[in-house]
Amino acid sequence: MTKEIIKIQDLKRKFTMGSETVHALKGISYSITKGEFVTIMGSSGSGKSTMLNILGCLDQPTSGTYEIDGVNIKDLSKNELATVRNEKIGFIFQSYNLLARTTAIENVELPLLYNSKVTTEERKKRAIKALKMVGLGERLYHTPAQLSGGQQQRVAIARSLVNNPVIILADEATGNLDTKTSYEIMALFQELNQQGITIAFVTHEPDIATFSNRTIILKDGEIIQDYKNHNIQSATEHLAALPIENNLS
Repeated sequence: MTKEIIKIQDLKRKFTMGSETVHALKGISYSITKGEFVTIMGSSGSGKSTMLNILGCLDQPTSGTYEIDGVNIKDLSKNELATVRNEKIGFIFQSYNLLARTTAIENVELPLLYNSKVTTEERKKRAIKALKMVGLGERLYHTPAQLSGGQQQRVAIARSLVNNPVIILADEATGNLDTKTSYEIMALFQELNQQGITIAFVTHEPDIATFSNRTIILKDGEIIQDYKNHNIQSATEHLAALPIENNLS
């Protein structure tokens, strides 16, 4: 049986704003198994950001259960949640979140600084390996200012891989990129997924969802669709089909 990386049951999250109670998530259930590439979609106010915060252990549900890699996050302390975030989850953000005056390799090493089990030598080795995986082996000592938007996002992806997480959570990871660079980044995600890496990708762009093998659609805090994609598109083929002027990098 395929291992469940994420298991969510009857998850609810409500916020009190003044005299009003907002039900951001209204009792949702689903699981993500090892090796899946899932896109989570929904318009503004659908609950997808709340969902992502809970998946990333940045927020706790009001009720229901959330397990990641067999760990129930319900009763974990702040420190325990931080450990789960650091050891089990790789984050990728729309705005890259790189340190400006820091080289690519130093940016990628960052999550390992909080892991006392990893030596300085091992940290550097892992960071170089992750940067090579995303095609930036020649850019180890470049700062973000010396890299294009697509290259900066690749550094962010390398940083998310360096801890060997059980899942990568990507939040609108192609939102700031042009079409060509978006396809390049999605081709990289597909490549990583083929290597067995589990990915949950939050997006509002339907064409991005065609590159994943499953789509979950949220509306008003509920799952309205959850389906397997039987016609997965190849981002590499989409890239090759772009008009020649778009292919000039």
